[in-house]
Amino acid sequence: MNKKKLKILVAMSGGVDSSVTAQLLKNQGHDVSGVFLNFWKDKTDPDKSENKCCSLESLLDAKRVATIVGIPFFTLDFSAEFKKAVVDYFLAEYEAGRTPNPCIVCNKQIKIGLLLKKALALGYDGVASGHYLKRLDKDGEARVYRAKDENKDQSYFLYTFSQVEIKHLYFPLGNYTKPEVRDLAAKYGLPTASKVESQDICFLNGPHNNFLKRHLKLKPGLIKRQEDNQVIGEHLGLPLYTVGQRRGIEIGGTGPYYVAEKDRKNNILWVVRTWNDNLLYRKEFIVNQATWMDKKKPSLPLACQAIIRYRHEPLPCLVKSGNKKGELIVSLKKATRAITPGQSAVFYQRNRVLGGGVII
Repeated sequence: MNKKKLKILVAMSGGVDSSVTAQLLKNQGHDVSGVFLNFWKDKTDPDKSENKCCSLESLLDAKRVATIVGIPFFTLDFSAEFKKAVVDYFLAEYEAGRTPNPCIVCNKQIKIGLLLKKALALGYDGVASGHYLKRLDKDGEARVYRAKDENKDQSYFLYTFSQVEIKHLYFPLGNYTKPEVRDLAAKYGLPTASKVESQDICFLNGPHNNFLKRHLKLKPGLIKRQEDNQVIGEHLGLPLYTVGQRRGIEIGGTGPYYVAEKDRKNNILWVVRTWNDNLLYRKEFIVNQATWMDKKKPSLPLACQAIIRYRHEPLPCLVKSGNKKGELIVSLKKATRAITPGQSAVFYQRNRVLGGGVII
């Protein structure tokens, strides 16, 4: 963190992480304000549940924390922007047969990206959040590294940010573990110290397939077994399934089965019998929408590690130029299971984030 006094806007969700973030920055002498973001709520939800990120309870918790920390507090309505950038993307990706990662898009375009634009326009020096990752400045660049707490590390979700943006972003929790953050919250008398955190997608309440069934026109089709091309059942609509999935295929008697491929052209769900079937493994894949965090793109081919989904183990790989602009070819040292189109592959050099792209 820069030692000079900065004017920083903290994204406060009403959780313990953003609460401690605000307190730490205030302790460091910065001019801190808190902001609570209102996102889109699903009015078709039969339970009329609130978006977990911006429920009334979360708002009241964030407001109480701001009062205790002693900082100004206000709200911003990002619901329309959230619906267009995150929810519509989420549905379009599933409809196209891919498995999206809405948190990456939300961080880039809304929760951090749009908030940063608003903050700079209001005269703030930058935005802080309760994400677990480290930002270190070296050789004139702001670099992003994995957090001290490996179980909470969220660097995977921020690979799309540019140098222009990163230099205005602050992550005070990078050198703390989650238990340490809870202890700090208790030490400073913050009411969120023991608050249970939600790890689900914020705009979903209950199984995500229920959401897809409400918002997509699903077309049932055949389920076929790869080994012998036999029809063994009927699926409820390809968007409801993802590569490697077992639960929810609902084929009685002869299972279990695992999703191996989704044939959108013929509306067929292909399955295999075993968890480690060769058809579920790939050693090479392509990503598009590739971005790099440094000012200068690295020289290719590049030996590094790839994380193919959140909390997956880092995989040694070689990254090469693809055939199209924004595409990269990723060759893994060892074939791995269920490389899923729509998820992001994020590239690391040990603990440092280099960039990434979306698996196709």
